[in-house]
Amino acid sequence: MSELTPSPGAWQAIHIFYAANPQPMLVNCVGPLISGLDDDGLLAGHFFINYWLEGPHVRLRLRPVSEEATAEVRRRAETAIADFLRSRPALYEVDSGFLNEFYNTLFEIEFPEGDRGDFMGDDGRMRLRPNNSQSYEPYEPEYGKYGGPAGVALAEWHFAHSSDLVIEAFATMNLHLRTVLLGTSAQLMMVMAGCFLPDDDELADYLESYYEFWHKAFPGTGFIGSTEYDRSYAEMAPRLGRRFAEIRRAVATDRLDRLPAFLRGWAEHCLELRKRAVALAEAGDLVFRSWDGTRDERVTDPAVALPLLLSPYMHMTNNRLHVTIRDEAYLSHVLGRVLRSGTAAAAEAAS
Repeated sequence: MSELTPSPGAWQAIHIFYAANPQPMLVNCVGPLISGLDDDGLLAGHFFINYWLEGPHVRLRLRPVSEEATAEVRRRAETAIADFLRSRPALYEVDSGFLNEFYNTLFEIEFPEGDRGDFMGDDGRMRLRPNNSQSYEPYEPEYGKYGGPAGVALAEWHFAHSSDLVIEAFATMNLHLRTVLLGTSAQLMMVMAGCFLPDDDELADYLESYYEFWHKAFPGTGFIGSTEYDRSYAEMAPRLGRRFAEIRRAVATDRLDRLPAFLRGWAEHCLELRKRAVALAEAGDLVFRSWDGTRDERVTDPAVALPLLLSPYMHMTNNRLHVTIRDEAYLSHVLGRVLRSGTAAAAEAAS
């Protein structure tokens, strides 16, 4: 950095505990806040995720353009969030309903008994933060998952685009309707997966393994099913096959202009994201943590690095859309079967 270009400030991580659908908060609070800060040249980065630990909340991350801008970024964020929570508070209390049992199931699966620490209350259950509250927390990038410092920087760049896309979709599409939400999620998954893994067999293998990952992540809970997924496959397969074929053909022939504007912009971004990920791998800049957590592994082969990155990238876009893990697993299962069965190939041949 030159003296004329100051280094960005530290990431500010604000957890907004809101036991309701986060869509109104994202559209009416987070989106305008980010736009205003960006328009005034105060942001070097931003993104959000949804999370469940200590109660449902939005984790908003803002990176001031400089250390000097930090105080103003924090002031505006605190004011905007407080105003929203005061005008449109979440009325549901997690500890009085079904969701508390659901979140405690996630808690038991994700945190072994010895790792629960400050997250567990005196009653042995997950501690809940006050509803309609905000709190600054440490920003802890997942270096092992995203490939080390260079991989995290790429993920942060991508997450800003993903966050903007989702907020815009919430503002302009009927995503409160389950069919629209799942259809949107499926198409975004098709585009991203197709851009990263253009070979049909490799892509089908990946989608099937993605489903298996979630199925194994919730053993014995019945949370991620398979039999019930098959019941609606026959009805959905032809339509999804045709759409998947159209998307893959547009990407393969560099005719993104044939896609709707919403998907065209996403495809352009995903292709650029893939290009940057390949460059990092070939330069030896991606270092992942091994699955057993015992060592770091430098990955220089793009064919290995791309699937490793695709999974968290795709999952976090679904997370922002507030698509459940169960539905995400369902969509990957159906999309994998569409490719494997040849439905998409048949649709291409008939077109």
